[in-house]
Amino acid sequence: MLVVMKKGVPAEQVEAVSEKLVSRGFLVYPVYGAERVVISVSGDLEAFKLLAVEKMPGVERVVVVRRPYKLASREAKEEDTVVRVGRALIGGNQVVVMAGPCAVESREQLTAVAQLICRSGALILRGGAFKPRTSPYSFQGLKEKGLQLLAEVARETGLATISEVVDEYSLQLAVQYVDMLQVGARNMQNFRLLQAVGRAGKPVLLKRGMSATVEEWLMAAEYIMAEGNEQVVLCERGIRTFENSTRNTLDLSAVPLVKSLSHLPVVVDPSHATGDRRLVIPMARAAVAAGADGLLVEVHPDPARALCDGPQSLTLAQFSYLMEELRAVAAAVGRAA
Repeated sequence: MLVVMKKGVPAEQVEAVSEKLVSRGFLVYPVYGAERVVISVSGDLEAFKLLAVEKMPGVERVVVVRRPYKLASREAKEEDTVVRVGRALIGGNQVVVMAGPCAVESREQLTAVAQLICRSGALILRGGAFKPRTSPYSFQGLKEKGLQLLAEVARETGLATISEVVDEYSLQLAVQYVDMLQVGARNMQNFRLLQAVGRAGKPVLLKRGMSATVEEWLMAAEYIMAEGNEQVVLCERGIRTFENSTRNTLDLSAVPLVKSLSHLPVVVDPSHATGDRRLVIPMARAAVAAGADGLLVEVHPDPARALCDGPQSLTLAQFSYLMEELRAVAAAVGRAA
């Protein structure tokens, strides 16, 4: 259930409703929107009806939410959530581009990418320090050294940073260095990690699991939000189907669908979705046309020598061209890039 408070109600009325519900055994979580407060309530529906909460001072209406995700739902918050990461506002009018190497390999590699993407208009530098790989013999990342390099290069360029966390140890390190935490597809249903990330107090990029339904994806976001963190950005990165000519199948229909179901921003990762740099730019254009709030793109100075995901990484020149293309598409759909 959701208790929708009237616009501009004093905090005492919100507290009074919450305290009454808690005293009767309900779990409550207030969501503070730009214009009003919505209180999410979990418990027995019939017992809730007997309390006549809708008649309490400050209450505008009560909404019964049938979907299992409450805090992430449009019923909980009608206006779009905008997540601030450095200078970037993800979910606003600008299509925010996050770009960088799959894995941080060296200071020289990271600096070359960061300087180029900054000049081209990207606002967030991505780089993996802890790399969960299919093979235990593949490059696993520079770990804390990679995070340190991200922070150093970001200070020099003015970019914000994002990097993936894979467990609570990597999370403890990452919060010291990066501006945004990424939960990868393999950890989308690692519920203890989601809860820990929710308590970390940093914006979170939550990737869709490779075999996850839209509802499962939103329920994973609910785990983070239930810990008090509303700064969640969803990332569509392709799902596993019978098709094997691309790395994954990019489900662009999920972008407008999720934006109709949830107030959270949605970005698209065309690099991991396709696994082929020839497809990254066309799919990036399509993602913006479909309503994506941002893109996560892999870029490398020399993809042939990349230690991780070289075939899907754009060259520096290709990334500059991508940004030019995105500006035209964004303008066509009434947005900026």
